[in-house]
Amino acid sequence: MSSQQLNLVVITGSVREGRFGPVVANWFAEQARQHGRFTVDAIDLATVDLPLELPSLSPAMQADPIRPAGAAALTRALAAADAIVVVTPDYNRSFPAALKAAIDWHHAEWQAKPIGFVGYSGASGGLLAIEQLRQVFNELQAHTVRDYVSFPRYYELFSPEGTLHAPEGPEGAAKVMLDQLLWWGVVLHDARRDRSYAAS
Repeated sequence: MSSQQLNLVVITGSVREGRFGPVVANWFAEQARQHGRFTVDAIDLATVDLPLELPSLSPAMQADPIRPAGAAALTRALAAADAIVVVTPDYNRSFPAALKAAIDWHHAEWQAKPIGFVGYSGASGGLLAIEQLRQVFNELQAHTVRDYVSFPRYYELFSPEGTLHAPEGPEGAAKVMLDQLLWWGVVLHDARRDRSYAAS
């Protein structure tokens, strides 16, 4: 599929009141559209009816648990994705509980797919959350790309209209990450198509 567009899912990971996540996610989704090689499906976890409590799983159900009806759109989007970008803040040196729930309610949907990150926070720019998410996705046998986009002191960087005061650096970082997602997305798409994924 070297000349075809990839399905990219952009997940807004924060659901708290007064969150800034949608501003960052909308900015990145537009960067992905301008890249030209992705169709973008934006998923805001604040609109997903997904409880924090996980069901009791038998080994047979682990890869495909019975999920609440409110998670159906998220599950379909993840299953169809060729690449995924998680937009996350840094809460107390980690990432939001709603994001962890969305990850844990799914399993096979992440396997052998590239994951990228866009982080924002007051000091670290979300890097503490991103480093923890790399470990989580590694356990789920996804591939996290090396480069990322980070917004330390995000509240100083964006205008009230959601545009960046100085876009050159972040736009360049987004392009680098999207190029990596494209490369890995094509390779892993073809690999999943040609052979079943062994998750042993």
